[in-house]
Amino acid sequence: MKAQGLRIVFTLLLALFISSVTFAQKANFEAAERFTTQKLNKMVGSTSLFPRWLDYKDQFWYNFETSEGNNWYYVDANRKTKRLLFDHDDLANQLSEIFHRPFNAKDLQLRRFNFDEDKGMFTFDVDSIQFTYSLSNELVKGDSLEKSEFEFWATYSPDSTWIAFAKNHDLYVMRADDPDSTEHRLTNDGERWFSYQANDGDTTSNKRLRSRANWFEDGKKFWVKRQDKRKVDDLWVINSLGKRPTLETYKYSMPGEEDIYVDHVQAFDPATKQGVRMDTDKWEDQALGGAYFARGGIFETQSSDFIYILRRNREWSKIDVLKANTTTGEVQVLFSEESKPYFNTRFAQLAIINEGEEFIWWSERTGWGQFYLYDANGNLKNRITSGNFVSGTIAKIDTTDRTFYFEAYGEDEGENPYHADLYKVGFNGSGFRQLTSGNANHTVSASGKGNFFVINASRADMAGHSYLIDGQGNKVTDLEATDTSLLDETEFQMPDMFSVKAADGATDIYGVMWKPFDFDSTKKYPIISYVYPGPQVESFPISFTINGARGRPFALAQLGFIVIAQGQRGGSPIRNKYYHNYGYGDLRDYPLADNKYTIEQLASRHSFIDASRVGIYGHSGGGFMSTAALLSYPEFYDVAVSSAGNHDNNIYNIWWSEVHNGVKEKRRTVKKKDENGNDVEEEQITFDAPIETNPALAKNLQGHLMLVHGDMDNNVHPANSIRLADALIKAGKRFEFMILPGRRHGFGPSTPYFERMTWYYFAEHLLGDYRTNVDFNIPKNED
Repeated sequence: MKAQGLRIVFTLLLALFISSVTFAQKANFEAAERFTTQKLNKMVGSTSLFPRWLDYKDQFWYNFETSEGNNWYYVDANRKTKRLLFDHDDLANQLSEIFHRPFNAKDLQLRRFNFDEDKGMFTFDVDSIQFTYSLSNELVKGDSLEKSEFEFWATYSPDSTWIAFAKNHDLYVMRADDPDSTEHRLTNDGERWFSYQANDGDTTSNKRLRSRANWFEDGKKFWVKRQDKRKVDDLWVINSLGKRPTLETYKYSMPGEEDIYVDHVQAFDPATKQGVRMDTDKWEDQALGGAYFARGGIFETQSSDFIYILRRNREWSKIDVLKANTTTGEVQVLFSEESKPYFNTRFAQLAIINEGEEFIWWSERTGWGQFYLYDANGNLKNRITSGNFVSGTIAKIDTTDRTFYFEAYGEDEGENPYHADLYKVGFNGSGFRQLTSGNANHTVSASGKGNFFVINASRADMAGHSYLIDGQGNKVTDLEATDTSLLDETEFQMPDMFSVKAADGATDIYGVMWKPFDFDSTKKYPIISYVYPGPQVESFPISFTINGARGRPFALAQLGFIVIAQGQRGGSPIRNKYYHNYGYGDLRDYPLADNKYTIEQLASRHSFIDASRVGIYGHSGGGFMSTAALLSYPEFYDVAVSSAGNHDNNIYNIWWSEVHNGVKEKRRTVKKKDENGNDVEEEQITFDAPIETNPALAKNLQGHLMLVHGDMDNNVHPANSIRLADALIKAGKRFEFMILPGRRHGFGPSTPYFERMTWYYFAEHLLGDYRTNVDFNIPKNED
C-alpha cells in the first residue's frame, strides 16, 4: 500500500509538472512583430488591381506596386496593349529640377492622380502643386493648391455649367463659367437637422458648403435626398483631448423609438429656379433608398424627367419600386414586393433599360437571389436567371445585344459558395454562360464602352493575379500578379481553408485557419476564433489579404496559437435566404452554437488543437459576439477580447438592430380632443423592438474578459461597453476595461497598441506567459 501511495503521489506530481509545462509556454512575440500587417504590406505591395476606365472608352490606367517599385500603366483593350504610362526616371528628373531636391523614381508620391478628360492629360499633385502630364511626356507645372481649397463645396453639373452648393442650410446654384456669378437661392426651409448641407449638423451659417445635390446626366436638373431629424433624440460623445474637453452632439435613432429620420426626395431645375418634392408618403416611418440598398436605392437615367426610388416600410418586409416625375412630383408604383422576415438589400438592384422601357429587378422570391425582367408599366415579362445560386452585382448591361453581365455565387457546383464568378445572360434568359473559372474569388470591373472586364482572381490561400477578358470570356491579356518574392524569402506560409458542419449537422460552414510558421504537428496549441456575426458579411477572408483585421491573424498565430475565422448560419447574404435569415429575432445568440461546434470538429480532426484552451475576439459586432460566447458557454471559452462591441443593441442604431432582430408594428385606438374640443378616436401606430443583451448574461462570467472602446465612438456608443461593465461590477465579476482616448469606432492610430494588448492578453491567459516588461516598443512607422 505504501508503494502504491508513492506511485499515486509520483503520478500526480508528474501530471502537475506536465500541466505546468503545457500552460507556461513562451509566446513568440518576436515572430509576431515580424509579421504585423504593416510589415507584410512592405513585403507584398499591391494585392489587387483597380482599373480607372476612361469615360466611354475601352482604355484604362492603373498603378500597381511590387518589390521593383510603384508603377503606373496604360492599357488599350481593343489593341491588346499595355505600357508604362510615363517614364518614371524621366518624371523624377523633371520633378527634381522643379523642386531642387531628389525624387525616388521607384516610389513617386503623386497625389490625387487622375485623367482629365477635357484636357486629355493626366493631373496629379506634388507638395500641393498641381501638375499636368501629357502622354508625350510633357510635364507642366500648375498653381499652388493651397489657395484654392479644392472647391470642396462645389457640385458641378456634368457639362460644368452650374454649381450647386449649400449655405445657411439652404440650397443654392450659380453659373460655373463666371467666378462673379450671382448666387441663386432655391430654398428657404432648410435648418439644422433638416438641411440641404452634406453635414446637416454643421452650425456654420454664412459660408459655402457642400450640398446633397446629385446631378442628372443631362445636366438639366439635380435631385436631393434630405432627412428630417429634428424630432430625433440627441446622443453625445466627449472629446477629452482638446485644450478643453468638448461635447459633440449628433442625432441617433434607436430601435423601437417613435421619432426617427423622415426621408424627403426633391428635384430642382436651376434654369427655372424651381423645385418639387416627390409625393412618396405611404407607410408610417417609411424609408426612401438608404445606405443598405445597392447604389443607395435611388436611381437615375440620362434624362432628368424621372427618378426611380425604392421605398420600404419600417419592418423591412415590403418594397415599392417608384417612378417619380421630377416636374410634378407625381409618383407611380411600378411594382411591389414582400419578403419576410426582411428584404435582403445588399443586392437590391434596379437596372433601368432605355430610359424606362424595361427594368431588371433582383429578388429572393424563390429563396435564392435571381433577376427578373419587367416592362415599362411594371408588368413581369419573364424570369431571367434561375437555379440554386445567388446572383449578385450587375457588372455591365449591353442594351444593343439585350445581354447583361453579373457576378454570382455558388453556381459552379463543388466550388466554395463564397467565390464569385462572372456570368452573362440574355434579357429573355437565353445564352446563360460562365465567363470566369478556376477555384478563386473573382472581382470584376467593366469598361464604360465595349464589353471588356478586368478580373482580379485570388483565394484566402492563394495570392492574386489580374487579367483582361472580353465579353465572351476570352482572355485579352494578363495584367499583374501579386509579388510575393520577398515573402517567399521568409518563413511565411499561407493559411489553410476548411469546411465543417453547422450545429445542425447538415449545413456547410466555411473558414480559414492560420498556424504558426514554425508549426509542429506533435505539439498542442490553444485555439483562438476571430469572429463577426454578420448578417451582412462574415469574418473570414474570401480573397487573399494581409491588410486590416483579416490580416492580423498572421501575427497573432506566431505567438503560438491556432487562429481561425469562419462563417455561421445567419452570417452572410451570399449563401441563400434561409442561411442569411437564420438569426432573425435572435441577434445575440444565433452565431454561437456554430462557432463552438466548429472548434469542436476541428479539435477532433487535428491533434495539435487543444480544445481546453479556447480564445475568441472580434470588433464591433464581433466584440458583441465574442463576449456573448464567453458568457453563454463559460465552460468552453476561456478568454475573450471584445472591442467596440454593441453589447446592448437596444441603444444601437435602428437599421442594424431592427432589420436583423425584428421590429413589430403595433396599432391601437386612442381618444383625444380635436381642435373644437370634441372627443375623437385616432389610430396610433408604434413600433416595438426589444433585443436580448450581453449585460443580462453578466452573472455567467467565469473566464477572462477584456473590454475595449473608443470614447469618441459615435457609431457604437461607449455606453454599450459601459453598461456591460456596470452589470459585471454588480455581479462581482473580475474583468479588464480599457477606454481608448479620442478614438472613433475604428481605432486608427491606436490599432498597433491595441493589437499588442490583444497579444499579451491571450499569451497570459492561454499560454501562462506573464512577462514582467510593460513596454510594447511599437515601431514609429506603425504608430
